[in-house]
Amino acid sequence: ASLEIPIPHFFLSERSKEVEERKLLLMDILKMVEDVEDAEGLDTSRDRFETEEEVIMIIQMAERARQGRLRAKLNKEIRCGSFDRRHGAKTTESTFTELAAIRIQKVWRGHIQRKKTRIARDEEMIFLGMVMDPKYQVPCPAEINAQATEASIRIKQKKYEEAYLKSTEEILKQLRDTERLDMSKTIKSQIREWFFECRNATGVFPDYPSEEDGGSALIFAEKSPQQLMEEIALKEEEEANKSKGTKEIGKKDKGKNKEEDEDAGLKMNPSAFLSDLKEANNRFEDFWKNRDESENFTQLHEVELIKEEMRKVIEAEVRVQVDEEMRQELAELKLCVDKDKGGKAKANAKKKKGSKRGKKKKKEKDLTADRTLESLCQELVEQRLLKQAKNVRMQDFLGDYNYLGTTLRQNDIEPMPSMLDVRQVISLYAVLPLGSQEVHEKAPLIKSILLVGPDGVGKRMLVHAVCQETGATLFDLSPCNTVGKYPGKNGLTMMLHMVFKVARLLQPSVIWIGDTEKMFYKKVPKEEEELDPRRLKKDLPKCLKLIKGEDRVLIMGTTRDPQSADIKALSKMYGKIILIPRQDYGSRYILWEKLIKKQGGEITEALDLSSLTKVTDGYTPGHMVKVIKSVVSQERIQELTKRPLTAADFVLPLAKFEPVFQKEEEAIKNWYAKTSLGKKRIKAASEKEEAPPKGKDTKKKGRK
Repeated sequence: ASLEIPIPHFFLSERSKEVEERKLLLMDILKMVEDVEDAEGLDTSRDRFETEEEVIMIIQMAERARQGRLRAKLNKEIRCGSFDRRHGAKTTESTFTELAAIRIQKVWRGHIQRKKTRIARDEEMIFLGMVMDPKYQVPCPAEINAQATEASIRIKQKKYEEAYLKSTEEILKQLRDTERLDMSKTIKSQIREWFFECRNATGVFPDYPSEEDGGSALIFAEKSPQQLMEEIALKEEEEANKSKGTKEIGKKDKGKNKEEDEDAGLKMNPSAFLSDLKEANNRFEDFWKNRDESENFTQLHEVELIKEEMRKVIEAEVRVQVDEEMRQELAELKLCVDKDKGGKAKANAKKKKGSKRGKKKKKEKDLTADRTLESLCQELVEQRLLKQAKNVRMQDFLGDYNYLGTTLRQNDIEPMPSMLDVRQVISLYAVLPLGSQEVHEKAPLIKSILLVGPDGVGKRMLVHAVCQETGATLFDLSPCNTVGKYPGKNGLTMMLHMVFKVARLLQPSVIWIGDTEKMFYKKVPKEEEELDPRRLKKDLPKCLKLIKGEDRVLIMGTTRDPQSADIKALSKMYGKIILIPRQDYGSRYILWEKLIKKQGGEITEALDLSSLTKVTDGYTPGHMVKVIKSVVSQERIQELTKRPLTAADFVLPLAKFEPVFQKEEEAIKNWYAKTSLGKKRIKAASEKEEAPPKGKDTKKKGRK
C-alpha cells in the first residue's frame, strides 16, 4: 500500500462548495421529477427493477411469504388441538393467559441472568488483562488534540485565502489607476526603438509579430533585431511550404510511420512534469529557501509579492492594447518611408492572412443555445441520463498484490493483473487527470477507458468511485438506458449534443456506457433487435473526437463479453483497455475478512477464513457481498455469542451461484492479445527476450 500513488485530498476540499451545490441541484431536480410523477399518478415502480431476475425475485418473495402465513396458521391450529387433547375440553381463556405469563417470566429471567453473567465474565477478563478495557479504547488526548489542530488549520486556510483574494482585487485596482499609463508609455517607447533599430540594421521596417506569436512580447526576448527578422521570415516560409507539401509527404511516409509504430513497441515517454518540478525547485532555492520569515509569524500574505504578480497581469492587458496602436503606427511609417516595398509587402501579407483565415475549422453548432443549464439538467434527469454517483471510494475496491507475477513472467507465463494493480491504473488514467486541470493538461490525453471483466468483479463500482474521488458528474449512455429515448436521427443528435454540452459545463464529467459490447455487436441477437443496441455506434465516436484537450470529460465503458463485439471498432473507440480478472487467493482472503466485519459479523476461531478462501476460488466480490448480506443478518448478529459464524454458513448459499471458470478468463486474455494494445505488449515482451545479453559477442561466425 505504501507503493500505491495516493489520491490528493484537495481534489474535493478545494471544490467542496461547487460539489455541494451540484449535489443540491441534482437532489432538487430529482424531487421535482418525483413530485410531478406522483401528481400525474404515474407508476414509477417499473423503473426500480432493471432486469427480469429482480422481478422474479420479488414474485418469489411474495409467494414464499404467502406460504409461510398459511403454514403458521396451520401450526397454530395443530398446537391448539394438541393442547385440548392433553388438558381436556374444559380449557378456557384464563388457562391460556396463565401459561403465557409463565412463559414470558421464564424468558425474561433467563435473559437477565445471561446479561449479568456476561458482565461478570467481561469484568473478570479485564481484571486478568486478557481484554482491553472499553474506557481505554476511546481516542487518547494526543489524537484529539491533533484532530482539533487539523480542523483549526483548515479554518485558518479558508480565512487567509479569503483575505488574499480580497487584497489581490484591491491591489489590482490600485495598480491599474496608478501605473497603467506609465507602463503603456514605456512599452511604446521600447517598440519605437525596435522599429528604428531594425530599420538601421536591415534597411526596412520590420513586420509586427502577430497575436498568435505573442505580439510585442516576442520583441523583448533577448535577441537582436536581425535574429527576430530571420525568425519571422522562417515561420512564414514554413507555413507556405506546409500547405504544399503535406499531401505528398503524407502519402510517402504513410508506410514508414506504420513500420515505426510497429517497431516502437512499449516505450516510456519523457515526463512532462519534470520541467515544472525543476522550475518550482529553482524558484524555491532562489527565493524562498533563505527568505527571513521571522516577522511574519501569522503567515499572512505579503503585499509586495502580490504587487509583483499583479504588475505582470496589468502588463499583459496593456500590451494587447498597445499592440493594436503600434501596428497602426508601423503601417503609417511604412506608407510614409517605404512606399513601394511596404505597399507590396503589405498586400502580400493581407493575402496570406486572408488565406489563413479562410482555412479555419468550422465550429460546432449549438442546438440548445436558447436554453439554460438548469433546464438541460432537468431534462437529462427526467430521461435518467444524468444520475447521482453512489457513495463508494477507491479504497473500497479491495484486493492484494500479485506477488508471483515476476516468477510467472520468468517462466514465459503472462499473469493477470491484481486488484491493486487495477486500482492504481484507474487512479493514474482517470482520477488524477479528472481531479486536476494541471495534470490533465500535462499528462497524455486519454478520452476513453474500457473496463473488461466478468460479472461481479467491480467494474460499475470503479466508475462510481472515480466520480466520488473527483466530484465528477455521472452520465449514463448505456444501450439499455437509451432504449426508446429521443427516437430518430435528429433525436439521437440532440441527445448526444445535450449530454456532451452539459458534461463540458459541469466538468469534470464521466460518461458511462454499460454493456458497451452491445453497441459494437458483430451480429445483433434476435431478442435484442427491437432494442436497437447499435444505435450509437456511428455518432458516439464522432462526439469523442470533439472532446478537446482542455475538456475534463472521460468516457468509461464496461463489458463482460467483449468477444461478441467487433474488435476493430471497440479498440478504435477506447484508447485504454483495462482487464479486471477474478480474484486470487490474497484478494479473496482480504475481501472475506473486510466484508464480514463491515456487515457486523465477528471473525472467531470457529470461522476458518483460509479454507473458505481456498474453497471459493472463482467467485467474484459480487457473489461474496450477496452471500454475506443473506447470512449475516440482524437476527444472526444477535446469535453470534451462542452460535459463531463458520465456513459452512457461507458455502451453502454460495453454491447457488455459478463461479467464473478459468476458461472464461483465458478467453478474455486471448481477446486482449488480439487488440492493438495487446499486440504492442506482446511484441515488446518478445523483443526483450530476444535482446542479447550485454558483454557477449553476437556476430555470426563462419568459414570462408
